[in-house]
Amino acid sequence: MSHGCLATLSAVTHRYGDVVALDGLDLQIRPGEVLAVLGPNGAGKTTAIGLLLGSLQVQQGAVHVFGRDPGARPVRMRRGAMLQVSGLPDTLTVAENLELFSSYYPAPLPVSTLLAMAGLEELAARRYGRLSGGQKQRVMFALALAGDPELVFLDEPTTGLDVEARRSLWSEIQRLKKAGRTAVLTTHYLEEADALADRIAVIHQGRVVAEGTPSEIKSRTADRRIRCITGVGRDDVASLPGVVRAEVSGQHLEILTARPEDVLRTLLALDPDLRDLHVTGAGLEDAFLTLVRAGDPQEEVS
Repeated sequence: MSHGCLATLSAVTHRYGDVVALDGLDLQIRPGEVLAVLGPNGAGKTTAIGLLLGSLQVQQGAVHVFGRDPGARPVRMRRGAMLQVSGLPDTLTVAENLELFSSYYPAPLPVSTLLAMAGLEELAARRYGRLSGGQKQRVMFALALAGDPELVFLDEPTTGLDVEARRSLWSEIQRLKKAGRTAVLTTHYLEEADALADRIAVIHQGRVVAEGTPSEIKSRTADRRIRCITGVGRDDVASLPGVVRAEVSGQHLEILTARPEDVLRTLLALDPDLRDLHVTGAGLEDAFLTLVRAGDPQEEVS
């Protein structure tokens, strides 16, 4: 294992029949960071996490967690995982499920602490089967922290949560980092990765195509975002030279372009009454789409 890393995947290739899920993937997880692993569906994120959790066998390359085989019992005692599949007993209450799960660990967090961290105090006595999807998601978060893990894997942790519950979970993830814990986050919410991650790894077609801080990832695209209210139609703007994408957002038109001066000059000539104009740097979503397109010539053509 690389010096100073909690976990590593080194030159890992993994296949499902003829399908190559990971293609010589290298990835490092460092102590005390939140690492966001991003990628389109089928990029290989789930396979990479499965290997790190020891739920998949390594086919080619090397995978280590805490310097050991990912499936080793001492490793399992030091890490937690919040996955999309639960299989918890519907008839047990929230507190009973937490008590049962905590009993597997040598030094678990108190159930009262877990309930507070996941915002479940008022649901402690409710049977798991009577919870909503978002409430079940919070139980899964609490279970991932039951063993007071040094390393926790969070797979789409805020799917199904409302805005308030999502922000609350963000605060808990940030608190984990302040306590010296390490988290690996997979998410489709790019705003979430931008807000939480110290480092982002973008995986596409089984390889890491970009890696760095959110700011570094965003700087990988030279595009600018223009936001304005204009009478010029979206399709007309989308056809202008240099426009990567044009989308309607409420009253506003949002334009992604690498040539903002040229586009604005044309827009103002077409619509002298254009107003509420803002020009900003590209966001994480813009950079993500640019990186994925660059790694896939077929997507660029389509």
